[in-house]
Amino acid sequence: MLNDKTSESRAQEREQAEPSERSQPIPLIFLIGALALVLWGAGYILLSGSFGRADLGDKRTVADLSGPAPGAAANGKQLFTANCVACHQATGKGLPGVFPPLDGSEWVAGDERIVANILLHGVTGEISVMGNTFKGAMPAFGQLSDAELAAVASYIRAEWSNKAGAIKPELFEAERKAATRTAPFNGGAELKALAAKAS
Repeated sequence: MLNDKTSESRAQEREQAEPSERSQPIPLIFLIGALALVLWGAGYILLSGSFGRADLGDKRTVADLSGPAPGAAANGKQLFTANCVACHQATGKGLPGVFPPLDGSEWVAGDERIVANILLHGVTGEISVMGNTFKGAMPAFGQLSDAELAAVASYIRAEWSNKAGAIKPELFEAERKAATRTAPFNGGAELKALAAKAS
């Protein structure tokens, strides 16, 4: 019993007290370094302008993404920026071999009904634009109102080198009502077939 108490007291003697900040504070050099980093970061954020080139990143504002106010006329350029620019680019030139151009496209300048159906139903598969073949998918934008679809379609038909006329919301309303399609168009061949039916 005595041996147990003796060994216990020796073990206690070997233990050191828990360190505390009062007796061993963080070295002052680390505190100064941390404060300097915080001040430098805050100054950098406050004093720096926009980051990078606008053509290499998404510089859309909240106003660009929020869409028109209730009761206001739809803004085709804003709708294009919010929904189309990622693929077709702000220049309307698309991405070579990946996303087709809208600038100078025969589909954009062609039959209004085709443009309306492309926006309402989307397109997948192979499509030829200005002599170049593209194979991909364009989503449907049927969630947009008829006025919004008309605004974006009219914008792309008159923007860049395009000189086609505006499209009225009534066309989208009529095409939406007449549609039995539940899937995107399967490439340019189905779009040409739709054009043939229209004539």
